[in-house]
Amino acid sequence: MTSSLAPSAGNPAPPVPRLDPRLIAVAGSLCIAFSPIFIALADVSPGTATFFRCALALPLLVPLALFERRRRLRTASVTGNRPWVLLAGGALLGLDMTLWAESVSAAGAGVSTVLVNVQVVILPLLAFLVLGERVRRTFVLAVPVMLVGVALAGGLVGDPEAVTGPAPVRGTVTALVAAAAYAGYLLFVRLGAGPGQRFTPVAIATVGAAATSFAVGWFWQGVDLAPDARALAWLVVLAVVGQVIGWVLIASALPRLASSTGASILLLQPVGAVLLGALVLGEVPGVLQLIGCVVVLGAVAVAARIRAAPPAAAPEPAAPSR
Repeated sequence: MTSSLAPSAGNPAPPVPRLDPRLIAVAGSLCIAFSPIFIALADVSPGTATFFRCALALPLLVPLALFERRRRLRTASVTGNRPWVLLAGGALLGLDMTLWAESVSAAGAGVSTVLVNVQVVILPLLAFLVLGERVRRTFVLAVPVMLVGVALAGGLVGDPEAVTGPAPVRGTVTALVAAAAYAGYLLFVRLGAGPGQRFTPVAIATVGAAATSFAVGWFWQGVDLAPDARALAWLVVLAVVGQVIGWVLIASALPRLASSTGASILLLQPVGAVLLGALVLGEVPGVLQLIGCVVVLGAVAVAARIRAAPPAAAPEPAAPSR
């Protein structure tokens, strides 16, 4: 006997409820917020952390990219992406993540993550120079405010003993250079990604990032190809949680959210990193550093909300891959 609950032609099955994209984006942001914590716990050189983060993520990212490619080829004759442009962007991503890993050890996990998010300001400036996109006056006014916050968060002002990290100035400089490299990566992905693609660009870029991080790391502090079991375990967690799961969750959520909502949720990454750095690693920023972090986050929030929208033909990647 057929159950009365079974779907039929006249009684279709009720639609499966979809999760709120805001909750998905929050979960993805929190996954990425753990990345600097995992880097610090692995306690390896910057090149080692970045190379293994990329190399261990590829076995998961490549199948997702191939699935996306096959699905797109069913409806179009070409994928629309530019692999060499994506690889060039990946090279910048490798430089970004290597310098950021150095910043984590020099300035602290939370502060370095706040500082590297100034890419939200750098990217529109690059888009203005390269693509001619309009930058609003309010955005320009937010930049000096953010720079003041950077100076405070990086320990450039105040008591040098009341800061996290053994070398806050070096960590600030490397974080800012990493932010510029990351903004360049986002611009290249915007130019090289096909319409509607989410996984293919990051998979190709991760290949370029693995190569660059190995090359840069080999000449700068070295790359340990055989880390001990404890370090390797944290690197596996970093690759799976911080590089794959976090990115996939955010990539699936942001297209269903307003840009201002998505940008605001992504700010949970640096906020979460500051809190986790204090709870897990005992990195408690000084008062001026905390004020600087708040100022930076406020300026980034304003910049993310008011920056000019990219052209429809040049889609921007869904999220940072911290």
